[in-house]
Amino acid sequence: MKHHLSRRGLLAVTAGAGAVTALSAWPAEADPGHGRPHRHDEQLYTWARDTWTSMVAMTDESSGLVADNIDGNLATRSGYTSPTNIGGYLWSCIVARDLRIINPGECRNRINRTLRSLARMEKHEPSGMFYNWYDEATGEVLHIWPEDGNTVYPFVSSVDMGWLGAALHLVAQADPSNRKPAQRLFDAMRWDMFYDKDFGPVGDDGPTGGTWGGFWTADPGRDDATLMAPTIGEGEDVWYHTGHHYDTAISEARMVNYLGIIRGQIPAKAYFGTYRTFPPEWDWPEMPPVGEWATYLGVPVFEGAHTYRGFRVVPGWGGSMFEELMPDLFVPEAKWAPKSWGRNHPLHVRGQREHGLNEAQYGYWGFSPCSNPAGGYREYGVDALGLKPDGYFSDQENTDYRHDNPPTSYGDGVVTPHAAFLAMMYEEENATANLAKLQEDFDAYGAGGFYDAVAVGSGTVARRHLSLDQSMIMGALGNVMLKDHLKRYFATRQVERTLKPVIGIEEFNAGT
Repeated sequence: MKHHLSRRGLLAVTAGAGAVTALSAWPAEADPGHGRPHRHDEQLYTWARDTWTSMVAMTDESSGLVADNIDGNLATRSGYTSPTNIGGYLWSCIVARDLRIINPGECRNRINRTLRSLARMEKHEPSGMFYNWYDEATGEVLHIWPEDGNTVYPFVSSVDMGWLGAALHLVAQADPSNRKPAQRLFDAMRWDMFYDKDFGPVGDDGPTGGTWGGFWTADPGRDDATLMAPTIGEGEDVWYHTGHHYDTAISEARMVNYLGIIRGQIPAKAYFGTYRTFPPEWDWPEMPPVGEWATYLGVPVFEGAHTYRGFRVVPGWGGSMFEELMPDLFVPEAKWAPKSWGRNHPLHVRGQREHGLNEAQYGYWGFSPCSNPAGGYREYGVDALGLKPDGYFSDQENTDYRHDNPPTSYGDGVVTPHAAFLAMMYEEENATANLAKLQEDFDAYGAGGFYDAVAVGSGTVARRHLSLDQSMIMGALGNVMLKDHLKRYFATRQVERTLKPVIGIEEFNAGT
C-alpha cells in the first residue's frame, strides 16, 4: 500500500538567503469585506504576501503553469509541474485576490492564462483527466525526466487529479469571469475512472468499491501495474492500473471520493469502505486499536482509534498533517460532520503539538511530507498518529514509536511550516507562535516566505519552496483570515446536498 501524494525527483536543497520583511504590511484598504477578526492580521498578511511571491516566481509567465519547486533564491524552477501544483496555484490566486495582495484584474488574467494552457494540454480524453507530469514552460507531457534522463510513462494520478478538480470547482464559483472554462474542464472529469467496484468490504449490496492510485495508458513495465478492463469510455481496450488503492479514511485521497460522490460518479458507500483503523483481529499493527463496529449505508465500519497521550484519535496512514487537514481546506468537514471530523481534526493538531513540544521536546512542531533538509524529499509525520508499520517519523533518525515501549528520546526533528499553517485552522494562537519562533530562531525565511523545512536539532534548513506546500499555506491563511473563505466557495448548495448527508452521519471513536 502506498498512501501519499506522488512526487519524484525533487532537487537537493541548496542554500539561499532572504530578508524577513516587516510586520506592518497589512494595507489600510485591505479589508476583504469580512472585518479584521484576528489580532495577528499584520503578521499573517506578511506571511501570505511573501508566500505569494514564491508562487509568482514559480509560475511561467507565458503558460501560466506553476513549477513543482524553486530554490530559496527564487531563481531556478524545477522544469516540471503536476495537476496538484496547478490546482494549488489556482486557489492561491483566489486567496491572493481576496486578501488584496493582487487586484481582481491580475487574478482574473493569471487564472485565465492557466486555464487556456490546460485547455490545450494533452490529457486522457475518455476520462478528462490530466497526466501527472508536464513541462511548466510548454505544457507538454513529460516523457523524459528532466533531472536524470529516465523515461517517464504517462500516468494519471487519482490523488493529484483530486486537487486540480477541487481547484477548478472552486474557481468556477469564485471567479465569474473564468467560470465557463473552469466548469468545462471540471465537467469533463470522470471520477469513476478511479473507482474499483470490486474492492473494499462487503456491505448489504456488495463491495463498497475503492479508489485506485491511478493508471497508465500504456504498459509501463512495472510490477505494480495491473492490466485492467476499461472502466469508462470507448476506443481504448485496456488501462494499466496501479496495484494499490487508497484505503485509509484519514488520507488526502478522500478528496477523490468527495468529488466522485458530488458528481454522482462514485457511490456514497465508497466513503465507508476505507479503514478508520485496521480491523481489531489483525495482529500485526504496531498499536492495537480501540473501538466498536457500526453500520452506515449498509456497510460495516470498525470505528477504531489509537490511544495517544490520554486521548483517542483516528490515525492516518503516516500521521502527517496534510493527510488530516488538506481536504478540510475546501470541505467544511468539522461543521458538516461534528461527531467525526469535528472531533478528530483538533485532536490530530493537539497530538502533533504535544509530540513536538512535550514528547520529543523539539521545541517546535508541525510534521508532514516535505523537502528533506538532508537532501531530496521525504515523508515526515507523528508515528503514533499513523498506521504505516514502518512509519512516517518526525526525526532524521527514524525514531519508532511503540505503544508498549515508547521512546525516551528523539533525534533531529524535522518541522515543516505548511503543517503548522494547516493547524492554524484549529489552533491559531499556538500555530502562529510556533511559526514566529521558527522564523526567529533559524534562517528559515526568505523573500518567498518560509523555506520548506527545518531540522530543528541541527538547524539545517531545506532552502527550497514547493508549490504544493506554499499553496497549502495560502489556502490555510485564506480560511483563517477570511473566516473559511475557500470552504464557502467550494461548498455550494449542490455540494452540501450530496456530501453533507454522507459524512455527517458517522461518529468516530475519538475524544478525551
